[in-house]
Amino acid sequence: MVEIKKIEPTKSNLKKFTQFQIDLYDGNPYYVPPLVSDDVATLSPQVNPAFDFCESVYFMAYRDGKPVGRIAGIINNQVNERHHSRTARFGFIDFIDDEEVSAALMSAVEKWARDKGMKKLIGPLGFTDLDHEGMLVEGFQELSTMATIYNYAYYPRHMEKLGYKKESDWVEFLMDVPDEIPEKYNRIADIVKKKFGLKVLKYKSRKRIKDEYGRALFHLINDAYDGLYEYSHLTEKQIDYYIDIYLGLLNLDLVTLIVDKDDQLVSVGISMPSMSKALQKSKGKMLPLGWWHLLKGLKGKNDRVDLLLVAVKPEYQNKGANALLFQDLIPYYIKYGYKYAESNPEMETNAKVQGQWEYFKNRQHRRRRSFYKNL
Repeated sequence: MVEIKKIEPTKSNLKKFTQFQIDLYDGNPYYVPPLVSDDVATLSPQVNPAFDFCESVYFMAYRDGKPVGRIAGIINNQVNERHHSRTARFGFIDFIDDEEVSAALMSAVEKWARDKGMKKLIGPLGFTDLDHEGMLVEGFQELSTMATIYNYAYYPRHMEKLGYKKESDWVEFLMDVPDEIPEKYNRIADIVKKKFGLKVLKYKSRKRIKDEYGRALFHLINDAYDGLYEYSHLTEKQIDYYIDIYLGLLNLDLVTLIVDKDDQLVSVGISMPSMSKALQKSKGKMLPLGWWHLLKGLKGKNDRVDLLLVAVKPEYQNKGANALLFQDLIPYYIKYGYKYAESNPEMETNAKVQGQWEYFKNRQHRRRRSFYKNL
């Protein structure tokens, strides 16, 4: 018999909620654990500023006193208001390969959502687009990344058995880092610079980039991603929160800003060395030695770079501004010895974004999906 318990969002409970996933994937060579402290912060109403417009519930499934599954229910009121919808989300979902368990978890969130007056349930999604989203449906034998969900191949089968259908897919690409900048990229970049008066900015000081363009960077993300699937606009409070989290970690050689003749931000490209193997060694914990593995991941030898974020102001999209980003970044990838570049999830229908990879040797190596069910 499966018992479902609602989990109160205390720090201790959220640690157990997060640890369940790490234990479930123990020994899996493709799974990359989150930092427990990061997920606890994301799930905590006292810490995450998304709770200014989101509400959530957490459930864990038990059998004979042993945890066998977990799930979060989320309502993003900001997105619902923008789209005049009554949609709830499920996320942070993990379960053993047992249909009774998955059915009990989904039933608990469905009831919660209906009681809140919601008419549709979608997921897996987080509170906002900066959280992990999309259930893996292809690429189970590919090493996961810090920014994405890994799940066993049985997960989507369970969802379909429960009556959930495809709503949207994301695809991911693995590119070979070229030995030099592709000639076409160079040519496009030079034309765009002259035509629009654009220039590349690089920084050595985190404080300076934060002071001069920290807020503008996240406002650009809001503009560039507006209209994408279930996009949740970042508030000023969220921007303050994320500025400190993200800018403190980055190697600024791998951060490129493009500005116009008035020094207004037009485009940004943010990369970082793959943290997948370092996070696997850390097992999701900073102590006792997790911090050492993470530091080695950031500073040590690495053959893979993660393309965390590429954002282009809407009026410059399809005009070659992204060519300037990679004209600047590719020499740094070569300098640091990266052989492969990993894209973040991109909507399968987003031809604009996928078109930028055609100049590199690449393969589409993962696909992930959001499911829906009308309540």
